[in-house]
Amino acid sequence: MIKYVIKRILLMLFVLFAITTICFMLIRILPREIPQDKVLQQAYRDRWEALGYDEPLMIQFGIYLKNIFTNFDFGTSWYVSPNTPAAEVLLDRLFPTILVNLYSLLLSVPLGLMFGVLAAVKKNKWQDHLISTMVIVFVSVPSYVYAFLVQYFLYFEWGLFPLNVYSLADAGGSWFTFKMFYSMVPAILSLSFGTIAGLCRFTRAELTETLTSEYMLLARTKGLTRWQATVRHALKNAMVPILPMILSGFVGILGGSLIIEQIFSIPGVGQLYIKAINLLDYDLFMMDTIFYTAIGLLSGIVIDLSYGFIDPRIRMGEK
Repeated sequence: MIKYVIKRILLMLFVLFAITTICFMLIRILPREIPQDKVLQQAYRDRWEALGYDEPLMIQFGIYLKNIFTNFDFGTSWYVSPNTPAAEVLLDRLFPTILVNLYSLLLSVPLGLMFGVLAAVKKNKWQDHLISTMVIVFVSVPSYVYAFLVQYFLYFEWGLFPLNVYSLADAGGSWFTFKMFYSMVPAILSLSFGTIAGLCRFTRAELTETLTSEYMLLARTKGLTRWQATVRHALKNAMVPILPMILSGFVGILGGSLIIEQIFSIPGVGQLYIKAINLLDYDLFMMDTIFYTAIGLLSGIVIDLSYGFIDPRIRMGEK
């Protein structure tokens, strides 16, 4: 197990380095815009010279890596937040992303499990057909389509919620006020539909197979009702492949949603990434790229390792 973990971490670092290298070379090829203000011009030129922007690409990359490993310096934001460290800009935008996605998961997981269990228990009945049809619809439609539909009905037609997430000033100066949560509801719903459908489909598939096992027949003959046998035995065994999916969702909340954050004006990591790309903010783009890549790779490792912790019979790395 230890050898497997070390191997996966080394592979993760290699992939992270490869993606970082490719993105660095591609973004640095693009032209730089110099500000019109003469004071800013000199300040920018001095900082660019310190970062080796006028050197060949490989030397620039060497300086970039050196700054990361020696000073934990991921560069400076030039346009989104001028002269601010890229890591600091990212950290400032991280909390709104975590909050919205955490609310979404807290809504999605119970509903996804509940509908999945209901569809499995009522297999081939009208409840199963209805849930399966809805799952196909919600899985097939992209999240940004839900966002537009939610905005249209909840804002334009019914006027129940605001169009975008409130700013801190409008919400009372805190992310934990009821007014802020109220404004986040459309974004939370938009993020939840696909997750609920995916978890429901997965739960139904696993639980349907488990319900036909021999030990389930034994549990029923011992006097347990169908719901008791399902909850105590079938669901427990079906959760072995389901729990890693849930865990990966909690790890992935750091990555946020590029499109949803842009649509609902959430000042999070996703919206920051789009701004960095549009404004050619080199170092901020690289900071976001490294962050997103690391979160994706870490999610994969967490999923694989969680199987062994959930079910001790599973051991990674065995031949």
